[in-house]
Amino acid sequence: MELKLLNEQGQPAATLQASDALFGREYNESLIHQVVVAYMANARSGNRAQKGRDEVAHTTHKPWRQKGTGRARSGMGSSPIWRGGGRAFPNSPDENFSQKLNRKMYRAGVAAILSQLAREDRLSVVESFSVEAPKTKLLSQKLKGMGLDSVLVITDSFDENLYLSSRNLPNVLVLEVSEADPVSLVRFPKVLVTKGAVAKMEEIWQ
Repeated sequence: MELKLLNEQGQPAATLQASDALFGREYNESLIHQVVVAYMANARSGNRAQKGRDEVAHTTHKPWRQKGTGRARSGMGSSPIWRGGGRAFPNSPDENFSQKLNRKMYRAGVAAILSQLAREDRLSVVESFSVEAPKTKLLSQKLKGMGLDSVLVITDSFDENLYLSSRNLPNVLVLEVSEADPVSLVRFPKVLVTKGAVAKMEEIWQ
């Protein structure tokens, strides 16, 4: 599989031969959907909570007498059918939303995403990508010069200047190869990968 190698102006200058197993895989929509949903579900903290009948603030006084009113009998105001009553089956704060996903399926899903990005001309490679100082303006000008607006940048190693420069840009995300995830890959319209990151991708996800 040949990937476009961009120059400093964002123009295709050459091609890079990449692994067909990682960048030439067939599109599998159901697998990609399962991988993305599982990743998002596993990121949930499960900290929501609701109150049951024994937890709501209420009185144990009977609202009205048992018989003779013509109304249905009622015991106390904590009943789930009453406004302000407790929930019948409340959500607990320790609820587990995680989904089991095999490593082989995860790698295949990421490879299918990368392959589709390459086919749609949304994935490009650069020799290296860095800024001289941790300045948002420098990174913004560099991306503008390459014709990129909303982009995910994947680097082979951590670059502090690049990371600090990207924090105030809402449509730019800089990640290492080990931190790249399927949600970020499908979220951005353009993905920019350094040449060293491509080699690491082939080691990790192939």
